[in-house]
Amino acid sequence: MDNATLYTHVRPAGGEIASVLVRDGRFVAFDGPVPDSVPRVYGGGAIMLPGLIDAHAHLDKTMYGMPWYRNEVGPRLIDKIDNERLEKRRLGIDPYRQSARQLVMSVADGTSHIRSHVDVDTDIGVAAIEGVMRARDQYRDQIDVQIVAFPQSGLLIRPGTLELMDQALRMGADVVGGLDPAGMDRDPKGHLDAIFALADKHGKPIDIHLHEAGELGAFSMQMTIDRVLALGMQGQVTLSHSFCLGMPDAQAVQGLVDGLLEAGVHIMTTGSASRPVPNVARLHAAGVVVCTGNDGMRDTWGPYGKPDMLERTMLVGLRNNFRRDDELALALHVATYGNARVMDLADYGLAPGCHADFVLVDAETVAEAIVSRPVRKLVVKRGQVVARDGRALVEAP
Repeated sequence: MDNATLYTHVRPAGGEIASVLVRDGRFVAFDGPVPDSVPRVYGGGAIMLPGLIDAHAHLDKTMYGMPWYRNEVGPRLIDKIDNERLEKRRLGIDPYRQSARQLVMSVADGTSHIRSHVDVDTDIGVAAIEGVMRARDQYRDQIDVQIVAFPQSGLLIRPGTLELMDQALRMGADVVGGLDPAGMDRDPKGHLDAIFALADKHGKPIDIHLHEAGELGAFSMQMTIDRVLALGMQGQVTLSHSFCLGMPDAQAVQGLVDGLLEAGVHIMTTGSASRPVPNVARLHAAGVVVCTGNDGMRDTWGPYGKPDMLERTMLVGLRNNFRRDDELALALHVATYGNARVMDLADYGLAPGCHADFVLVDAETVAEAIVSRPVRKLVVKRGQVVARDGRALVEAP
């Protein structure tokens, strides 16, 4: 049996001890007869989790591996955006080098897929897109990367950005990004007109950063829902952050949740500690697909973060007051199957026929793995070992 490996004494999803056969990069069988000639890997009772997924990253921004950045930026969103645009050039934040570093760190922590928003603006053009694409191609055997063309500095308020977004999508960006249609561009209809037109032209899904809080955010969210329904784009739009879903007006929030479900609009939450956040359990119970990601990390926006999706799972659980084991399992579901659904990943999971993307961790239960975040014992991508004992088998620049 060529190109096959049997992983013995592993516990898929924290269940009973099993032997898992992988061949040609896919799961073939969970227990069952296997020829003695097939190589064995002893799992030692480790939990087998599906490959972790980061559905919201900013690979081009991280400063990992660079000197410590002394942060003195102002408190407003626009302060951080303007400061970052200036500091990119002054500090020499190279999109290829920095995204490659974060990708290698992500592999070591068991991440199999990343959706990264990548800046497009009239200062840098599509240079960041080019840099992240180069890193994506270099590490394609270790991790899969989706690229969102992201107008971080605004779309309509910076003439020329729309044309650069179109160029980025022609180059191969996978998703159309958007940003605060009312709060940033101050023209919600015009902003939605522009990004939905790009999505239609290139046949791409949409992922909008919606930081707008309270009633303003609710207004933009409802406009987006209405647009999705009018254009028949159900299941193809994600609203990231969506702080307005954390506002105290329960009746207004329920109306939005009903609309999100009808329109098949997905919600991304990082479990932010500083803002009102969507209620993960409420959205999941309603049938809305929820995903999560690490967002920016160690960058000019802030010093926090690491590319560990078990840590992000814990933070989402902590922010949502998840204490029970089944609640923590929901948080992990968001970071795996929820993220896979939003990224439209085929054949993802721990089942025969799925891609053999998985991570082994030493823990008694899934809940313990989330809160303890043990070193990843083994990380496998399409049937090939890509990291062992917390270290990727590839190097970063």
